[in-house]
Order: sequence, then structure tokens, then C-alpha cells
Amino acid sequence: MPGTHAIRTHGLVKRFGRATALDGLDLEVAHGEVHGFLGPNGAGKSTALRVLLGLLRADAGTAELLGGDPWRDVVELHRRLAYVPGDVVLWPSLTGGEAIDLIGNLRGGLDRTRRDALVERFELDPTKRGRQYSKGNRQKVAIVAALAADVELLVLDEPTSGLDPLMEAAFQDEVTRMRDEGRTVLLSSHILSEVQALADRVSIIRRGRVVQTGTLDDLRGQTRLGVEAVLARPPADPRSLPALEDVVVDDRGRLRATVAPGEVDRAMTALVACGLLSLTVSPASLEDLFLRQYGDAQAGAGA
Repeated sequence: MPGTHAIRTHGLVKRFGRATALDGLDLEVAHGEVHGFLGPNGAGKSTALRVLLGLLRADAGTAELLGGDPWRDVVELHRRLAYVPGDVVLWPSLTGGEAIDLIGNLRGGLDRTRRDALVERFELDPTKRGRQYSKGNRQKVAIVAALAADVELLVLDEPTSGLDPLMEAAFQDEVTRMRDEGRTVLLSSHILSEVQALADRVSIIRRGRVVQTGTLDDLRGQTRLGVEAVLARPPADPRSLPALEDVVVDDRGRLRATVAPGEVDRAMTALVACGLLSLTVSPASLEDLFLRQYGDAQAGAGA
């Protein structure tokens, strides 16, 4: 019986000479979820994906993909997954349609009806040759080939690089559809709004380790909320307001601050005493969480 996880790594280590790209990576992706995989350049994302795809062999630790070993069972596993890299390279003399069909045949076939619908939705001309395509159209070829394949897992590494906003929206709709069909998606993207819109859970990687993982609500519960208010009687010393931090008040009485999730009531009581005219309390966005994680790391490094 298959396990509950489509992907699981434990203590994964990969070194390149003296440089350590993965330093004990623990990652779990459940069957049927869209999992966001985030980190800046150099954090180890691409190395982790290459190990999972069987393109690199780890130096230590374990990796399991769809119940198999990605290094030992690479041929079998690649018939059950589809991969879209961030910079697609096509055969120069093949048309886009021929490339889609070739990739599909390597995976054991594709759904022709769905293929044609996706070609139309992504406004791809399948008669052009690979050498004639722009970067965005090369991405579309790989996306169509992946989404038309009958696979259990999609590994997407910056898949919408080079796409315009309309095509990004189409991509998001199709990924949601794949998730609703019970397929698993591992999505690595620098477009945090895209990950926020699609991901059931998120893992943030830093220096070759996963440092935060969970649903967006889980991660929000670990960080502060944003507060914006207008006060009729701003305090002489904004730092005296209880529960609030990072307080800034302009000469019009507009306040911006942050507050811990459990301190909202206390903060509101203090603001009401200052003649509260309006109040907005906002949960942290994925971008806020990401920047806080890396901002704290950079501050620690500087110290």
C-alpha cells in the first residue's frame, strides 16, 4: 500500500568540493497536495530538485519519490512524473507540437484531447520550430507536455518564467485542476503570490536546510500581524503603546505597526484610548514570511 507521502527526504546532504549545497534537508510532500518550495538563489532548491529527479546522487541521507529511490529507479519513476524547468531547451529542428508528443511518448503517452485544449488555452503555435520560439513559448511547450501527461507527480521549477500575466493565470487554473484530480505538485517559484495562491503547504529552505514548513495559516501563526490605524489623539511617544512594535506615526495620526497574534486585544484597547478612527489588521503575506525569515538570518549574520 502506498505511503502518505509522494516525496520524503531525511538528512539529505550534497557537497560540491568544499561547498555544501544540501546540509541535512528534511522535506515531506503529501500525496495530492500542491507544495511550495521557496528559497533564494544559492539556498539549495535546484540541487534538491536534481537529487529528487535522479540527476544527482546525494552524498548522505535518504530520498524517496513515489515510493521509489530516485537514483536507482530513475527510469521507472520518470514515467510517473512530469518536470518543467525554469529555462526550457528544445530540439531546434522539431516543431513545438512534435516536441510535446515526443516528451509525452517518453512518459508513456498523453491525453490528445487535453493536449489540444492546452495548446489553445496557452495560445501556442505548435507548428513553429524550437529555434523560432521565445523563452515564454519554450516554457509553454514544457507546460503543455507536463499538464497533458497522465502522471502522478509534477515537479515545477520556476515554470512561469517568461510568461505574461494572462498565461500565468491560465497556468494557476490548470495546476488547481491537477490538484483537484488528486495529483501531487512540487512548485518552486520566485513569484510568491503564485505560491500563495496555489500551495496547500510551503517549505522554506535556507543554506541547504528546511527552516520552516506548514500551511500558510501555520506560518502566519508564527509571525506578527500588520496594523494600520488612524488616531484622533496620537501619543507623544508611540513606543509607549503596549503590545505594538515597529510603531511609526505620521503627522496626520496615521499609525503603522506590528503585533503578535495573541496581543491584538491589548493593542486595540490602547488604540481606542487614543481616539481610534479606523483600524486594519492584516495577516502576514507569504512575501512577509519569506522576507522575515531571510531578514532575520541576514541580521544574525551581520551581528
